[in-house]
Amino acid sequence: MFKMLDVITIGSATRDVFLKAEGFELRKHADSPTGVEQCFPLGAKIEAKEVVFTTGGGGTNAAVTFARQGLKTGCVGVIGSDFNGREIMRELKNEKVKTFFTTHKDDFTAYSVILVHPNAERTILSYKGEGQHFNPDEIKWKKLKTKWFFFDSMGGNWSMLERAFDYVTARNFKIAFNPGGKELGHGLEKLRPLLGQTDIFSVNKEEAEGLLNIKGSAKEVLAELDKLIKGITVLTLGPEGVLVSDKKNVYRAGTPDSPKVERTGAGDAFVSGFTSQYITSGGDITKSIQFATANASSVVAQYGPKAGILKKDDWGPWPLVEVEIF
Repeated sequence: MFKMLDVITIGSATRDVFLKAEGFELRKHADSPTGVEQCFPLGAKIEAKEVVFTTGGGGTNAAVTFARQGLKTGCVGVIGSDFNGREIMRELKNEKVKTFFTTHKDDFTAYSVILVHPNAERTILSYKGEGQHFNPDEIKWKKLKTKWFFFDSMGGNWSMLERAFDYVTARNFKIAFNPGGKELGHGLEKLRPLLGQTDIFSVNKEEAEGLLNIKGSAKEVLAELDKLIKGITVLTLGPEGVLVSDKKNVYRAGTPDSPKVERTGAGDAFVSGFTSQYITSGGDITKSIQFATANASSVVAQYGPKAGILKKDDWGPWPLVEVEIF
């Protein structure tokens, strides 16, 4: 008989290659998320100092966090019938994640090339491939039995997102939702009913401002977002830390002074770390923030989104962040 899982993730699955080089010039650029762009001369051959192959994607990254925290974990995703897809499946099997993947032969598994600057920032060249072809009719929904669902980016596929919410809410399972840009691009009015059914919702401040069409302080943005969410609202602030509301209190924490190699997967590590600790601790918000911060700090200290993910009872070498209630 099939045993119920603790959490199932639904989201992207990619094969990634990280290239670190020293020939990239930095220039100011107003439209860049960091205000800076990486530039390299056209026609030049630039030597890569390091190359690292990994797997990524929010769905698989989160699944590994949950599995390493001792939770019985499943993962739903889409891959191509190719080497990269097999590598994703192999890694998830090694992490003891039960897979519910669909495999297509008409496109390649999603693939990213990440150009890493020595300052730990990076530029990502992303090929979505099969990841943009989520088909809700191909998912074996009746096999997805779990206490929690973790929804990450589904390539902006509205029919998939809506079907996932309908399936989960009809059965009173819990939902953690960490939308990508394409999900947020559907707009507030379309997302409002889904937000009202979400138990843990996480976005960064810039994403929240875009969704709400407002500008304001982090506390003001959190307050407006919190009105829409059924449960806990997590507003990440990059280097400034995080604000969390559980409808009774607002919690605030900064970030530790830890080494940074590159930042890919930090957001996935934070929200999956928060959710995993919330589940295992019985809803302790302070512990959830502390573990989320430790998990993200560990991930950015290594190449790739999974190598630094912490294991059960290992919160890394850095002091726990101080969590303030105000």
